[in-house]
Parts: sequence; structure tokens; C-alpha cells
Amino acid sequence: MKKIIYKITILAFIVGAFTSCDKELDQIPFDSFGNENAYVTAADFDNAIRGVYESLTNGGFYGGSDAGGMLDAPDVLSDNVTFAQKGRGSRRSLHNWQYGAADGPMYGLYLGAYELIYRANLLLANSEGFEGENKENVVAEAKALRALAHFNVVSFYGKIPTQSSDANGSLGIAYVTVPDADIEPARETVGAVYDQIVTDLTEAAAGINEENDPGRLNKDAVNTLLSRVYLYMGKWQSAIDAANRVSTPVAPRSDVVGVWEDANKSGLLFYIPNELPIFGISVGVVWSQGGLTNLIPEYVVSYGLYTKFAEDDIRKEAYTMQAANNADGLQFNAIKKLFGRTGQSNGQVDIKILRAAEAHLNKAEALYNLGQEGPARTALDVVRTKRYTTPPSGETGTALRDAIRLERRLEFAFEYQRWFDLKRWGLPVDREGFGDLADGSGTPSDQQALSAGNIKFQMPIAQSSMDVNPNLVQNPGY
Repeated sequence: MKKIIYKITILAFIVGAFTSCDKELDQIPFDSFGNENAYVTAADFDNAIRGVYESLTNGGFYGGSDAGGMLDAPDVLSDNVTFAQKGRGSRRSLHNWQYGAADGPMYGLYLGAYELIYRANLLLANSEGFEGENKENVVAEAKALRALAHFNVVSFYGKIPTQSSDANGSLGIAYVTVPDADIEPARETVGAVYDQIVTDLTEAAAGINEENDPGRLNKDAVNTLLSRVYLYMGKWQSAIDAANRVSTPVAPRSDVVGVWEDANKSGLLFYIPNELPIFGISVGVVWSQGGLTNLIPEYVVSYGLYTKFAEDDIRKEAYTMQAANNADGLQFNAIKKLFGRTGQSNGQVDIKILRAAEAHLNKAEALYNLGQEGPARTALDVVRTKRYTTPPSGETGTALRDAIRLERRLEFAFEYQRWFDLKRWGLPVDREGFGDLADGSGTPSDQQALSAGNIKFQMPIAQSSMDVNPNLVQNPGY
């Protein structure tokens, strides 16, 4: 297998040498992005952007990791899952918020994100003299991916702008735009980081193709991500405007189960095809191993969340499942997302990153915050009418706000968002004390509550990075 080895001293988050996922990508014909001959033809740039995308599959990023990554940490840290006693104990300290600088929590996310950023910056730096017909699209993809990586990192390690009145002036991350392995960047403010994310995404949305090949971003995907960034910033009208530019329809109720078994691509805006011979990653093992009668769950659906799915809500069937460990007589409300394709239980499914439903839920929340309750309810109902046989509606005031938040929780359960939603709303984590078995009995998670504003909502910078970069400042309280 080919290995692409970088030594990058991006000391805000990455120190020393690291190696990319050791999967061979047959689309990438060169071994080092430092090769000056790697960026010549249109095919070279197309291959290079595929290398940027490949970084998303790193274990600490979207590839699934026992240490926690984008696939699981936003739910493990929040109230959507309960620690399962039958599992291997993975991510237990993360789930219990027992992390400090010495632990370097989520360090795999640092590596994956900044590997991607480094690759994107190499492509962008080498694109200045290239005039191929695919240049505008490839440059736009690189900027969008660079923005996505920075956004994921700052969401964990910095405050979210709407989280508190001091958030924009607080410590963010280094926004890296040069392919320099020896820089020692200081952390910028949250406000400055978000502004640069918006710049990259706005430029990307202007230049990217309406449609690209499977596994690549397109205009609808970039605008959906941009609407989320604006929502996090509290820029409500901008979030609405970006969401309005998304034309892909929400997956209808009849397609929802199939989406998560890879039987269809309905409503998907951006996903990574996860099949051999290129990938074939068992991403589902972050939640459980085994089949429906011999399940070994790492985490199960929290009973509090499970009971919030109405019986006519198709997401209950699509996202959760009844499973057992017959050897011990245990019954679970297990997590079905990532479990496997139709008839399979190996956890090998496509990695779904952006979906059309989000644009409408972002729009609904932003409209509500502008006091436009009727349009907010209409945007919310675009999703609800595709999920229930008898969808709820008609709420006003605080009840409408709560309905928007509930639908967001249900729609994106086990899908990278819950921790950030609680954080940006300034809410605590409340796990309600239920156990890990199907009826809510059994053993609860060790820790049940994290107060709003607790320092643990911002991850600490790894001490190993602090030791070598004189420009770093640790998050308060660590």
C-alpha cells in the first residue's frame, strides 16, 4: 500500500510527523504533494482534489474511531446515547467529560482536519499558474473542504458565536491558508475564524459546479454548509438566503429507510462512497458490533430520545432498531445508522455528510429568530410532512421554537450535530438517568449532567502541542 507521509508543524493542532490512512487510492498517481511535477495537467488537479477528499476518511475525522471523531463524538458528548455496559468501554472518558490537556482528546480530528487543510493549501498554491477547464471547480472544492475542516475543528475547540456574548472575541483556532510545514500559528479569535470560513464557502459556492461526481461537493452542498455556518454565527437572514439557494428536495418518507441502507441517495448532497477496493471502512463499529441477536453495543439510543420518536415517524425505523444479546438475555434500543447495507451488519455504509433536509431546518430556525413564525413553520413542515404519516403542525411562540429544536434533534440523531446544537443554544446536557436496556432500565451512563457554559464544552489543546509551539494559548480552565 502507498503511504503519504507528511511532517507538518501546524503547532496549534498538529505536531511532528503523521501518516494518512494507509488505503491505496487508485485515483492518486503520486506519492508526495511536495513533488513539483504533481500539478501540471487538468488530470493532476483532479487527482489532487481527490486526495483532499480522502483525508475526510481518517479515523478521527469521518472514518470512525474508538478515540472519537466527527461520526460519533457529537452524540457521545451529548444526550443522544447511553454508554452500554456490554461494549468495550470505548470513548468512556469522552462521554463522561473526563478529559484534560494531557489526554489530547479528539487528537485524531486535529490530524485528519489539518492533513486535509495542508493538501487543500498545496493544491490552491499550485493552481495560480494553471488554466485548465476544471480549474474553477477544483479550486472551489478545495476552498469548501478547507472551510469544512476548519469549521469542524473550531466547533469543538472554540466557542460558537451564539453560545455567549463574549464568544466572538474568545479563542478560536489557527486558520491556515499556506502549505508551510514550519509555521507556528497563534490562535485567532472565533469571530475571525468564522469570517474566513464564510469567505472560503462564499467563493466556493460561486465557482463550484451545480453537480459533481459522487463523493464530491456541489453547489447545493456548499450552500447548505454555508447556511449552517451563518446559523452558528447568528446571521439569520444570511442563513435563510443560503438555504434558499438549495434546490435538492428532501428525501420522501418512502425513501428514508433506504437512504441509510444505501439503497438510494434521496436527499443526499454530499457523501463519501465507502466501497472496496478504495475504502470499505466498517464505520458502524463506533456504535456496535455483531448482528440483531448477538449485538455488542458500544452505545445505545438514550431512552429519553427513543421515546421522542412518534410511532408514525419513519426515522424511528430508519435510525433505531430492536436488537439483543441472546447469550445474556439483554434487549437494546440499538443505533441503526451506520449498521450496514440491506441484509448486512458489518457497518460498511457510505459516509453521509450533508443532506437537503438541513437547509429547511436551518431556514426554519433562522426565520423563527427573526420573528417570522408562519414562514418558519412552513419551512419546518417541509421536513415534517416527509417524516410522519400524520405530521404535527400549528405551533406558535415558544412551542414552535421547541418543535424546531426537536425536529433537528430527531432528524440528525447520530449524525454529527447534537453537541454543537446544545452548545450554540447555551443549553446543558441532561441525560435523564435512564439505563442502557430497551425499557430504560439497566445501568445509566456514569455522568448525567453538564451545566450550560461549562468549560468542557470547549476541548483542551493537547499538551504535546503546547510544549512545542510558543504561540499557543490554552483554553481557559485547563
